Amino acid sequence: MEVTAGRATHGAGRAGAVAASAGDTPAHPGLKLLRRALVVAVVLPSLYFAVTFVQVWWTSRHDGAHPSQALIVLGAAQYDGRPSPVLRARLDHAADLYHRRIAPVVVVTGGKAEGDRFTESAASANYLHTKGVPDEAILREATGRTSWQSLSASARFLRQRGIHDVVLVSDPFHAARIGGIASELGLDAATSPTRTSPIKGLSEFRHLVTETAQVGIARVIGFRRLVRVEQRFAIAAPEAATAARAIL
Repeated sequence: MEVTAGRATHGAGRAGAVAASAGDTPAHPGLKLLRRALVVAVVLPSLYFAVTFVQVWWTSRHDGAHPSQALIVLGAAQYDGRPSPVLRARLDHAADLYHRRIAPVVVVTGGKAEGDRFTESAASANYLHTKGVPDEAILREATGRTSWQSLSASARFLRQRGIHDVVLVSDPFHAARIGGIASELGLDAATSPTRTSPIKGLSEFRHLVTETAQVGIARVIGFRRLVRVEQRFAIAAPEAATAARAIL
């Protein structure tokens, strides 16, 4: 009986050793490579967009206004010649910067949608007149329907006037993207976001997230190519594009 028990114990030991040996078998090299690839594919993009979000947020809180050659106000919705609350906040800030002599020229931007009687730039210029900005100090970009189009057109006629040092005025969440666009267009641009925008709280946070995605992608493919993607989206979903234009 003792011999039998000993043999049983010895057999169990060998079985345990075999099981342990099987458990210690190294993972297949291909599996390790796959795991590393998954980590890289998930962690690095997440880190990249997290850093981009911080940069977009910081830019939204930073006022880079300094003496320059021109102010450029990014357009937003207007209602039969009356600036929307979003556009009005931008124009109020631009008027304040003008009176502080940050720049002698204010460029107002934005075309018009189908059926509109006024362009965004015309509504903006008329509003600035009520804030004491003379017409001779206002330049109009009246064709753009996106930030890229407005800044691109503005950059062209400003270069013809020898103007390259500008301050961009828009909503805080918008600052990082328009700064990147202006840089790609060859402008020496700083941003000075309005502090009276009606877009606050959760709505502002959502815009910050959207802007983070746009800025993050554009830093890889360029803002010009990003615009092409946005244009395709506008064709596929015109109602969504119109809603976005009310703000941007």
